[in-house]
Amino acid sequence: MRERKLKPDAPAAASPFQRNTAAEKTDVLIEALSYIGTFKGHIVVIKYGGAAMVQEDLKSGFAEDIVLLQSLGMHPVVVHGGGPEVTQAMKALGQEAQFVEGLRVTNLESLRITEMVLSGTINKDLIAQLNRAGGNGVGVSGKDGNLIRARKMDQVKGIDLGFVGEILSVNPDLLRLLLDHGYIPVVSPIGMGDDGNTYNINADTAASRIAAALHARKMLFMTDVAGILEDGKLHSRLTSAQVNGLIERGVITGGMLPKVEAMLHCLAHGVKSAHIVNGIERHAIIAELFTDKGIGTVIEG
Repeated sequence: MRERKLKPDAPAAASPFQRNTAAEKTDVLIEALSYIGTFKGHIVVIKYGGAAMVQEDLKSGFAEDIVLLQSLGMHPVVVHGGGPEVTQAMKALGQEAQFVEGLRVTNLESLRITEMVLSGTINKDLIAQLNRAGGNGVGVSGKDGNLIRARKMDQVKGIDLGFVGEILSVNPDLLRLLLDHGYIPVVSPIGMGDDGNTYNINADTAASRIAAALHARKMLFMTDVAGILEDGKLHSRLTSAQVNGLIERGVITGGMLPKVEAMLHCLAHGVKSAHIVNGIERHAIIAELFTDKGIGTVIEG
């Protein structure tokens, strides 16, 4: 079965759940049933970020979608970011955030704040949302069970980023154990080095490496945009080769570039498809996975 049947570029799609007539709703249900059977028993990794992490109604909707995926026989794993929340916490404690090429300069004190916010506040709030929606969320730091082994990242533009790490390896055993027992793992992107130090890891990178290590069927990135756009049109379906062409032509730049690079890593390491969806759209995950048109961008092969 093709996982996306829309032509490569089209106007940004409205959610299928905005259809009103009984016939239209029946069509959506029939579409969904065929996909549900295909994806049952497979792992899907979701990178959770953007406005969906901030707005209360979007938080609850996201949790409902994740629990629904599990109830339909899929095995969801959530990896979350939290950059704005970390910056806000630093400001409240009298520290100023500094960035180099989009990477946060992380000294020892800001590392403590980062870990407190990511593995504490954000992680536990998301678990509460999942449990309230009827799921069994379990918080996991990348340090738990040697999930994420990391090393200190090299200098960027001659600047030492401090306790910012790059991933050396991912050990998925703990996540598989949780999935096998019906839990929903919620991972904060913190890694441990062989030197005993804790490292702050880019959440997009962490999610892509975890998806590859788990041999996930799908990888989804939640953002605040519709997907990959060119001249105002949404690319609904792309190949890896087409994406590399868009990068070379300067169509994909800025904050979208690291997400797309993470998606390409997934595809190069066994993940069948990687998606970008707009987390501001309610039930975006369900609309993307279980309908022919979807609402975002999918990259395959």
